[in-house]
Order: sequence, then structure tokens, then C-alpha cells
Amino acid sequence: MASRPVLTASGLAVGRGTTTVASDISLELHRGELVAVLGPNGAGKSTLLATLAGLLPPLAGRVEIDGRVAAALQAPALARRSVRANLDAALSWWGVPKPDRPARALDALERMGVGELAERPAWTLSGGEARRVHLARAIALRPDVLLLDEPFAGVDVPTRAALLRDAASVLRDPSRATFVVLHDRAEAWALADRLIVLLDGRLAAAGEPRAVLERPPTRAVATFLGFTGAVRENGGGVRCVRPAQVALDADGPLAGIVARRIPEEDGVLCEVTLDGGAVQVRHPYPGPAEGEAVRLRLDGGVVF
Repeated sequence: MASRPVLTASGLAVGRGTTTVASDISLELHRGELVAVLGPNGAGKSTLLATLAGLLPPLAGRVEIDGRVAAALQAPALARRSVRANLDAALSWWGVPKPDRPARALDALERMGVGELAERPAWTLSGGEARRVHLARAIALRPDVLLLDEPFAGVDVPTRAALLRDAASVLRDPSRATFVVLHDRAEAWALADRLIVLLDGRLAAAGEPRAVLERPPTRAVATFLGFTGAVRENGGGVRCVRPAQVALDADGPLAGIVARRIPEEDGVLCEVTLDGGAVQVRHPYPGPAEGEAVRLRLDGGVVF
């Protein structure tokens, strides 16, 4: 991007106490973009966010910020007062003049779809409502950089889907950069302009989400992103594939045996062993039986 970054991290190492959990991280955040970071538990995602927010000192490297940063951590942590009062307290701490606070608070609540809850006691909110208020409180501050740590965690699947749908447009703002720690890959595809993958304490991949998914730079990144199948090629390489890139086909070039069937909501996930590896393939219910010989084809994948 041509615009000047609002946050730059250079050679960053982060950790808790003297224990390093991630190192050699360099990144830039620009206004108008939403950057998501994915990684397994323990990869250092939340520690990185806390360091970018200034809540933890970096163990090495530096963070440069052009503007103000607001962070919303995993727990909503709402005070035992009304929803509006929770936002008012945050705006007061942020230095927003008192006459401006009511409109700022109500605007943020309405954008998150909970304007009608302004006078509700915060302790009476459902988990999904509390999440929306938590996000509204951060949005109301209108920071230059907004850092969010797993904003959709701790709610049931339908509630999370609705929250994700509504937040997709609210979180992207041309006046700020947004950096979101996520645990679910589907959330990253739905939200992010740019994706960062942390593995083993390192920045393992970065780029536009679809590009990272289609061309993961290493086999470790591919495995993390759902490339659950691996088949050895005649040339010596290994083709990694996602279940969506495998199809049962009576005329397919590959022969295998169904080793396991996993029932799913809309069908069955079959694990198939081949001479050169193993793959997973989804099929409408009931699908082939365990031990059944099948033929299949691979449509895509990436070779390492």
C-alpha cells in the first residue's frame, strides 16, 4: 500500500516474563485494512496483540505507532452498570468531552445492533449481547488502530455466525487499521483483507487470505490451513490437498481404501488410504463403507 502505516513492528520478539513465545516478527498496519492473525494455541497470537497494544513490553525489536491504539481483549469484562454507562466510562477515560459521549456511545451500539440495550444492566446480557457491547465500546473510541483478541469466542454457533455477519462491515473503517486475533479459519476468510499465520513462534505466512490458502508457502502452513491429505507424486514431491479438492470418481486415476467414516451434518467425511499417502473426501450420506475400495481424483492442491 502507498499510505503511511499507522503501526509498524520491526524485528519484534514477544513473550511473558523472560519466556519468548514469538520472535522475528515484522509487520505494518494501514488505515482501511483489516488484518487477521491465525495460529494454533500457544503460537503467541494474544501475546503479540498485547505487545502491539503496549500492555506488554517487547523482548526485542520495536513498535512504532502513528496515532492512538485501543485494544479489546477476549473477556468482555463489563462493569456492573448499564450498557450506556460502560461505554461512557470508556469514552471518559479516552478523553472524549462529556457532551459528546452519549451520541458516540449510542452510535456505536446501534452499529453493533444493540442500540435498544443502552439502558439494560450489563449483567443481564446474554453472551452474544455482551460480545456486541464489548465491540461497540472499542468502536466508540474511534482509535487509529483497533486490536481485537478473539472477538467471537465463547458464544454458540448461531450467535457467532450472526455476530460475524454484522461485524464484517462495522470492523472495516477507512479511518483506522484493525488487527484481529482469530481461532477459526472461516472467520478469517469472512473478515480479513490480509492474513498472518503464526507457527512455532514465527511469522510463517502473510498475504491476501485466498492467496495464502491457495499457495501456502510451506507444508506446515498448508497442514494448519486444512490441507489434511498428502499424496506422493511420481516426481518425488508431495501433493497436499484439502477435502474439497478430492472427489470420489469411479473413473478416477487413484485407488484407495476407506479407512474411516466420520458422519457430518450434511454428509460424511471419509479418510481414504492410498499407496502414496492418505486423503480426506466429503460425500453425501451415506457414502462408501469402511473397508470399501474406491477410486478418486484430485482437483488442485499444492506440491512441496
